[in-house]
Amino acid sequence: MTTVKEMQRKPDSASPSRIAALGYAAQSPTSPLAPFRFERREPGPRDVQIEIQYCGVCHSDLHTVRNEWKGTVYPVVPGHEIIGRVTQVGKEVKDFKAGDLAGVGCLVDSCRTCASCRENLEQYCDVGFTLTYNSPDPHTGGVTYGGYSNRIVVDQHFVLRIPEKLNPAAAAPLLCAGVTTYSPLRHWGVGPGHKVGIVGLGGLGHMGVKFARAFGAEVVLFTTSPGKTEDARRLGAHEVVISRDPAAMAAHANSFDFILNTVAASHNLDPFINMLKRDGTLCLVGAPETPHPSPGVLGLIFRRRRLAGSLIGGLKETQEMLDFCGQHGIVSDIEMIPIQGINEAYERMLKSDVKYRFVIDMGSLAKDERRER
Repeated sequence: MTTVKEMQRKPDSASPSRIAALGYAAQSPTSPLAPFRFERREPGPRDVQIEIQYCGVCHSDLHTVRNEWKGTVYPVVPGHEIIGRVTQVGKEVKDFKAGDLAGVGCLVDSCRTCASCRENLEQYCDVGFTLTYNSPDPHTGGVTYGGYSNRIVVDQHFVLRIPEKLNPAAAAPLLCAGVTTYSPLRHWGVGPGHKVGIVGLGGLGHMGVKFARAFGAEVVLFTTSPGKTEDARRLGAHEVVISRDPAAMAAHANSFDFILNTVAASHNLDPFINMLKRDGTLCLVGAPETPHPSPGVLGLIFRRRRLAGSLIGGLKETQEMLDFCGQHGIVSDIEMIPIQGINEAYERMLKSDVKYRFVIDMGSLAKDERRER
């Protein structure tokens, strides 16, 4: 197994102690993920230590591992849909105790003093947030390592309470896929009387359908795959439109209050902009490897339509989303895998061969621990 590389900067002198950890890491854009030993910091006064039970597999993990968005620091341990049990807390921690079911999403730190942070919008931190993995780590001086691992230590502000009534494995994707779709639907006030479109039925799209339906909207799913029609209806869509069918698309022109586009591949946005009513909004949450073609300006100008974007959610909103899911029994549709199957899962993700989120059973890491002994 690989040991952690020498830290790139001097570690925080106030937290010199370390905890041994085991995870799966990629050493380069072309290497498979493999067992990797590294260290976490010892919990400080405000920290929560979590033994990870489940970690969702996000398409962002694949983009980062293969350096498709550039800037990946190797070795990289992905994973930001993390659920597990609290094993230790610092002396200043009031909201968590050992044994609690807790989660960690995409962020583990932010400045907490800028205007965005003061408004509980840490995902838009003006100074710069710390991602759960592949970010400079202010505590160690190295980089952050994510949830494809057996444990993690995180400041209490960035730890979330998971409703006990939810299946914890199926709840893991809520920490990214869930809040990424919940946040824009809430921000633009989706509710009864609204006609809402969801573009794409993948890890994000299937959550978008569930939330839009739960909020009381009329939900239309746009997909290029006729075979997804039955599943989309099962998930809550009132109607399914095959976006490659011009006649089917034309039948919905100028009729949507809001469209959430979850597709993470470059494509023409104009057909969806033309679906919007006056003052309607097309919101992008999928991040393609290459840019979308520039949409026509007239489609926006003549009906005062908006093209917008949205990024995950702040900690307060993420907790609100989890509580909402607990009240309404909403979780992700998942396929559980052992960590040893992660490389095959990546290849299947590229083929859209998952309904709708892989989740790693992190207990499977025990096999690698036994091999090393």
